[in-house]
Amino acid sequence: MKCIWLIILLGIFSSCKQNKSDNKASANKVETAQAIKINTDSIQLDVYDFNGFKKFLNKKDGKVHVINFWATWCAPCVKELPYFEKLNKTYKDKQVDVVLVSLDFPHLYETKLKPFIVENKLTSKVIALDDVDMNSWIPQINKHWSGSIPATIIYKNDRSEFFEQSFTYETLENEVNKFLK
Repeated sequence: MKCIWLIILLGIFSSCKQNKSDNKASANKVETAQAIKINTDSIQLDVYDFNGFKKFLNKKDGKVHVINFWATWCAPCVKELPYFEKLNKTYKDKQVDVVLVSLDFPHLYETKLKPFIVENKLTSKVIALDDVDMNSWIPQINKHWSGSIPATIIYKNDRSEFFEQSFTYETLENEVNKFLK
């Protein structure tokens, strides 16, 4: 019987010792995570409700406007973002303006959205649309839009196309080129 109690006590003490080393490992991980914290102080994020956002939807300045609705939690959105970035770099001098409209939740702007912008080196204009009344503004963007993302509007002056789909770079470029003719 004394042997059983001795084994139990040894088990308890050794598990406490293990927990101390686990705590040290956890503390080191926290220190490392803090050391690699991304500096997002330089990121200026403009946040609009739908009324403020409308100005991006009807510019009549002769440019081709590409407006992509996305979120950091949307895998297809994230997958196609490099194509919009490449389009922005390639066509910037050809009167093409790319705006990436984040639909991320407001409480995640500082912890998810801004770090995502920095980590992925986004150079296109990124804005956040913060308007909870989606049932009123989604049909104003396109009456057939179900609300799913990614979604993109390409327009020039009074001509506009809406896409509720993911793009490859080639498909995106082809659609933009239709507006450049």
